[in-house]
Amino acid sequence: MTPKTPPNPEMRAFYEAEAQAYLESLPLSHFMESTAQSSQRKITVESFDLIHVARPDVQCFSELLIQYPQSNRRKPAKVVPDNFVVVYPEPIIASGTFAITEQPVGPLLVLEYVSKHSNRKDYHENFDKYQADLKVPYYLIFYPDNEELTLFQLADGRYSAVRPNAAGRFAIPDLEMEVALLGGWVRFWFRGALLPLPGDLLIERDAAREQRDEAREQRDAERQARLAAEKNAEAERHSRIAAESELARLREELARAKGRE
Repeated sequence: MTPKTPPNPEMRAFYEAEAQAYLESLPLSHFMESTAQSSQRKITVESFDLIHVARPDVQCFSELLIQYPQSNRRKPAKVVPDNFVVVYPEPIIASGTFAITEQPVGPLLVLEYVSKHSNRKDYHENFDKYQADLKVPYYLIFYPDNEELTLFQLADGRYSAVRPNAAGRFAIPDLEMEVALLGGWVRFWFRGALLPLPGDLLIERDAAREQRDEAREQRDAERQARLAAEKNAEAERHSRIAAESELARLREELARAKGRE
């Protein structure tokens, strides 16, 4: 679903007011999230941050309210994915709400993480909204408690489960990306390479730094050993010269002594 008219200041204000009213209507339980959901969201956001470096048009949002018109109703329909991704060459401006009619593009991918310890959303209702109303091309749903991942792709107005490729991963060609479970979490491959997590990057950075430090220490040790060897060689040369000089002196004295005889 894409906007049919240019952004309208009055409509923008309307959607922002609706978003504020929706926020104020939410119970406290809505803001409670299981650690599994929080961990997966962190992995997703950090992975898409890395993708964004190579592809600035790929933009990921977290817990951002999506609003869109409903037929025969003044109030817009609402849905809040755990994460969603849009592809657009310019930065998306969405403060507090992502109003479909006010945006240049709609979501390409929505991601939701369902934990048995948290009933924050009606995921069955969300599924219908993504499929029938918003017509989001890809929908990923992950059950961390069961380590169950399904990627749906929209075809002929209905979602069908994507089959894994030869590598056992689910491809999203529009994003040059694949997804699969690894270590109990949804992980992301971009252009064939597994995206490392910041923790992994820190480990790699620290390992590289340690290798550099060890190499520098080894070079310093080798330099010190070389200087010591040069110093010893110089000392030996001076000793040899002194010994040769002393031997020459003794020979001269011996020759003089023989001459006096």
